[in-house]
Amino acid sequence: MPHRQPDLADIVATLDVDRIDDEHFVATQMDNPIHHIVGGHIAGQALIAASRTAPGRVPHSMHVYYLRAGDARRPVEMHVEVARDGGTLSTRQVTARQDGQILLEVLSSFTTAVEAPEYQQPLPDVPDPDSLPSSQDQHAAYADELGGYWVQAHPFDVRYIDAPPRVAMDSSEPSPRLRMWWKPVEAVPADPVMHSALLTYLSGTKMVEAALAMRRTNQAATFNALIDHALWFQRPVDLSDWVLSDQFSPSGISGRGLTTSTMYNRAGQLVCVATQELYFGRGAARRPT
Repeated sequence: MPHRQPDLADIVATLDVDRIDDEHFVATQMDNPIHHIVGGHIAGQALIAASRTAPGRVPHSMHVYYLRAGDARRPVEMHVEVARDGGTLSTRQVTARQDGQILLEVLSSFTTAVEAPEYQQPLPDVPDPDSLPSSQDQHAAYADELGGYWVQAHPFDVRYIDAPPRVAMDSSEPSPRLRMWWKPVEAVPADPVMHSALLTYLSGTKMVEAALAMRRTNQAATFNALIDHALWFQRPVDLSDWVLSDQFSPSGISGRGLTTSTMYNRAGQLVCVATQELYFGRGAARRPT
């Protein structure tokens, strides 16, 4: 049975972790047929937990190491250690455990606004999202494959500029870049930290596609698992409008794939730069049947 995407409301509800005391939180997971905890989801939960201990400050970076898969049928305990509170920056260490075993370790940093000169690389010259077909329309030729996996409802509206992995498999040569516009399919709470957590979730689930396209395979046909994940939030992201994710995979070696994404809002402001490394195992790429 193909894996079905979770509802946006369930993602938001479970990202908002339950606080037990000053340093301890409980994070409810979203179950799925293989009971695998989604890396971007639990990383977003860790960011929310850490932010609750740094009120009045917004995240500007987080670095995640994924150590174990965990069981999505059961909650995860999170401990937040206050590593440092300075005049501008606050640093937090988050350890997530299940049955006493560490699932991930996170270092995250939060900041206040500072008046200083600014610069950035410009928004790439790309089509407007409203001019692009939906992901479901772009995968229409594969509607009968895998029980409708490619055209199922998704918590984010994704508009690909370059061919997504399943389409790229039937192309003569994969694109070195995988650019896409995205936004939630419904309104989400006006909480800047929640918007950063949703961006973390999205990056954890979609950045893999840049490596998959280069491997000439896709997420339905290939085992993959996040090893590490880093994000630098350049300014608060507003998910009431589209975000451009400009992704590429500079390297794939020894069963690992490295990917990076530069994200802009529709006004052309840089909102996030993210990198991650994934493990694809020892097996060769498989085509879906």
